[in-house]
Amino acid sequence: MKITDFLQWSSARLEELGVESARLQSELLLEHVLKEPRLELLLNQNRDLTDNEQKHLFGLVERRSQREPLQHIIGATCFCGLEIRVSSSVLIPRPETELLAEFAWKHLSREYSSRNSPLTLLDFGTGSGCVSIAVAVNCRKVHAWAIDVSQEAIEVARANAECNGVGGRIQFIQSNGFSSLPNGLQFDLIVSNPPYVPHGEIQGLEPEVRDHDPHVALDGGFDGLDFFRLIAGEAGAFLRSGGGVMAEFGDGQNAAIREIFEQHQWKIDCIEEDLNGTPRFLIALPSKSLKDLR
Repeated sequence: MKITDFLQWSSARLEELGVESARLQSELLLEHVLKEPRLELLLNQNRDLTDNEQKHLFGLVERRSQREPLQHIIGATCFCGLEIRVSSSVLIPRPETELLAEFAWKHLSREYSSRNSPLTLLDFGTGSGCVSIAVAVNCRKVHAWAIDVSQEAIEVARANAECNGVGGRIQFIQSNGFSSLPNGLQFDLIVSNPPYVPHGEIQGLEPEVRDHDPHVALDGGFDGLDFFRLIAGEAGAFLRSGGGVMAEFGDGQNAAIREIFEQHQWKIDCIEEDLNGTPRFLIALPSKSLKDLR
């Protein structure tokens, strides 16, 4: 079998089973197995695959046809240009969350460019560690704390930080909410992509998410807003003067989240949209004096 034959077969197989971007996913599986850049492989489609390569590829296509996420099969994903390893213990980072990380590092870099002391960030619900790692890589002054209720997620995140060269600037702690943070610890910015799927909607998600992402990283309670209530109620005590919160939320949650934060005396600096023009990110301050965090 040649590369071109495999791509035709795999694309047809995955497309028939409802897998989106079947051709691209087939190419990425090929790249993973052959350990060569995808472009080079596409320029050499008449190359013969060995028996072992064919066997390996067929096995991976079968796994993908069962709707196991491509990222789990490969073992990693790209986030803000960084390799982030993932497993069934952590949520696979979504493309829109890259914007959250970018908002955070640009804000910290701009607002505190003249400050000599380290900048402090809290990543609430770190999962794979992708957000705090991306911020630390792109803002060298940042020293971060990253918390998650799952010890398995903390282990994945710590390994990702080491692989991306920022392990020495991020402290990972297993914590149920803010409960395990040391007393008196305060941050310039708290960033979060918390669970925000309403409990009753989880079973209706795509199989890749419903059956493979950890439900603890998805389930935001009855209306999906439990963690926003927690952040609005408790985050202010962990912010330095002038500090704020940036958080990602789900479709249609804009008005409810705004109300939750305003009830806890936060000022909504802005609601930012994702690349599809959908309201997706909250930027809020606990004090009366608004400061531009955008």
